[in-house]
Formats: sequence, C-alpha cells, structure tokens
Amino acid sequence: MKVEVEVISIEIIKPSSPTPNHLRLYQLSFLDQTSPKHYNPLVFFYDLNGDHNINDISNKIKKSLSEVLTLFYPLAGRVKTDQLVDCNDGGASYSVARVNSTCQLSDVIKDPLPTDLCKFLPFELHQLTEFPLGIQLNIFEGGGIAVGLCISHQFADALSCIMFVGTWVAISRGEVADDGHDRKLDHPEFVAATIFPPKDDPGYDASASITTDVKTKRFVFDASTIEAIRSQYEEGRVGLGGHHKRTSRVEALSAFIWSRFVAATRDELSPELEKVYTVIHAVNLRPRFDPPLSEHTFGNISRCSFATFSGEEDGFEVVRRIREGFKKVNMDYLRKVREGKDSQLDLIVENAQNITMRGGQLSTLVFTSLCRFPLYDADFGWGEPTWVSSASLCFNNLVAFLDAKAGNGIEAYIGLKDEQMAKLEADEDFLRAASPLGA
Repeated sequence: MKVEVEVISIEIIKPSSPTPNHLRLYQLSFLDQTSPKHYNPLVFFYDLNGDHNINDISNKIKKSLSEVLTLFYPLAGRVKTDQLVDCNDGGASYSVARVNSTCQLSDVIKDPLPTDLCKFLPFELHQLTEFPLGIQLNIFEGGGIAVGLCISHQFADALSCIMFVGTWVAISRGEVADDGHDRKLDHPEFVAATIFPPKDDPGYDASASITTDVKTKRFVFDASTIEAIRSQYEEGRVGLGGHHKRTSRVEALSAFIWSRFVAATRDELSPELEKVYTVIHAVNLRPRFDPPLSEHTFGNISRCSFATFSGEEDGFEVVRRIREGFKKVNMDYLRKVREGKDSQLDLIVENAQNITMRGGQLSTLVFTSLCRFPLYDADFGWGEPTWVSSASLCFNNLVAFLDAKAGNGIEAYIGLKDEQMAKLEADEDFLRAASPLGA
C-alpha cells in the first residue's frame, strides 16, 4: 500500500505563558554537546473508536502543546551556540496533514515501512531545523489519526522525549485541579549542565556518522521466541557457579542479533587480518548515580557501554561481556564524565585507531532500547494508542528496540547498508526467529 501524506497547514505554537527573564538562557550540557544533531522520532497511531471531531482533536493538541511548552520551555527556544539556547518562546512547529484516501490506518499498522513512517513526521530526521520540537497531526480519511513527534537529540535523550509526551498527554486529559495546580504532572528538572558542564571544545562529533544511505527494516520478535533465546543463553551459563541474574530480554536479543550479524557478514572481512567486533549500548545514567538522579532530569543523561569480541564467542559469553560493559558505567566513570573526560568513548576511539594501525578490521553494532518505557500510556483523552512506532534510522549498524503492544514481544528497527541487510535476511537462524516487516 502506497502511503501519500499531504500537509494542509503549518503553524507555530508558542508557550501559553511567557518564559521568565531569569530562565531566558538555557545551557546545554557536555552530553548535549556530544549528542548527534538529528531528530528523535515517535509516531502514535489512534483508531479513534467512537465519535470524534477532527477540529476538536486538533485544537486539543494545540492547546495542550502550548501549555506543556511552558514547562518544557527550552523546546520552544532557539539554539544560539553549541552551549546556549535562547528561550525566546519562538515556539514549536505544528502541522496538519491528510493521508491519501486509499490508505487506511490498519494498512499502515499491518505492513509498516520505516520509509513511509517518516511521512507522518514534521521534519526530515537527518538534519535539524530551527525548531527543537515539531508535531504533525495526520488524518486518515477512513478514520483514525497518527501524531508524529520530532525532538532534537541536541536537547533530549529517549527518556526525556517520553517524559515530555507523558506530561503533554496528562495536560491534554485535563489533569489540572480547579485552582490551576497540577494533580500529578511530571515537571522536568533542568540540571544537566550543572551535572555535566559544557566545554568550549567537546572534542567529539557524533553527527559525523549520520547518513541517508541506510536501509532500515523492522523485525518483530514475539515473546515465545525471545524466551527461547533467553533460555538458550542460560544453558550456556551452566557450570559457571555463583549467583547470576537471569539474562534479560534486551541482553538476549542483542546477543542474538549480534551473533547473526557476525555470521551473515563474516565474508566481508579478510581471514588473514585481525578482526575485532564492538558492541555498544546506550545507557540511561540517571539510576547509576549515587544517589540516583530523578527520572525527570531532562536532557541527554545517557552514555554508552562498550564490549569487544573476536567474533568466535558464543552463548552466555556474549551476554557476560555485554554485562561487563554495563558494569563499567559506574560512579568512577561518571565522575570522569563530569570533568569532561569520557573514558569509555576514548577507549572506543583508541581501540579503533589501534586496530586500523595494525592493519586489522573493526565492525561495530550499536543498540538502543525504549523497552519498559510507558509509550502506550500516551492517552490524550481519546484512548491509548493502537500502535507506537519509530521510523527510518539515521545511522548504519544501529538497532533500536521498542516494546510490542501485545504480550512481551519486541520490535527491532535495524539499520544497515543494503548489502549487509540482504545478508542478514538470508541468514536462516535469524529468519526463523524474526518476522520481517517493512523496508
């Protein structure tokens, strides 16, 4: 089914109350500075069971967006430098679009193509505009809507995006008392630059690897398949002794996808040369502080764990090394990051340089996960979303996990070069485990 989306209106939504002068300049943190400059996307699909007026829905979205921008005021500002945002109440972009009449919401959910999912978003993902935030309301003529959201990664990590959505939908549902005080709204805490002060020279450009030359496909792993993979890795742990935490869904699926990626692309590497594989995971830093930071701490409060392999490892050894990488993201590491010294990042760069100097070959796979985050709680007042999606990825060798709505399954958005994707899809073990949906 071909998806065509026509934008019929665009406007700017400003905060409902002006930002006070003492909050006019918002400082970006060191972690904000070193985050890639692209948009984080989410698309929320709603069936709209019952009688709903589209104009009323649009007005409700705009009103609640204006109100939530008062709390998340940096998202209505404009970047001045790589350290400062002018919180000038310039506003967020809001567009309304009509989906072609032959395309039903059920068609998109049944056979979602990541390239088509991008059409429900207000911006191209690969390059930032002047707007830190954009919203697009997409109207299906046969019924139903999709709300597409883009937040600049320069401002927010995944948890901050979800925090914004949670507060926004609570305001839309009217969770404000008669005296104007909110009942249970999550207020963001803008302390990232205090914890991770910005640097005049961050020394690292994560945007260098952003590309449009990436093939993104979505694969669904159902709960029973994931459970079988977890059990397989648990069997490999037999005889190690001691108390071990059971392999998590994300650990197991990361290890499985990595192992099949290595097997599928092994012919690309020369057998005579040294081969090193790197597995990187995005890590939420908030709970790793002592004491932990509030989950409402806004910004890029995330960093990467790092594990290396020769490509010959299998079973629980893969999971064990991934876990060892997670353990190194501890308070000692965080103290160094607060000083502007990222030992994990330095190790990744140094490792790559050393391998290249020795004439070896390096292959990296990066994982990020939104699993266990409350994406399906995004109820504006017309019910929970029928489906929540990501879109095309901005990097090669990237895997993004989202919870499936039903059961305990996981949707994996995988971005690879064309030829590598073809090899992965030809891998029999991978295909037995995954249901491919979309290109």
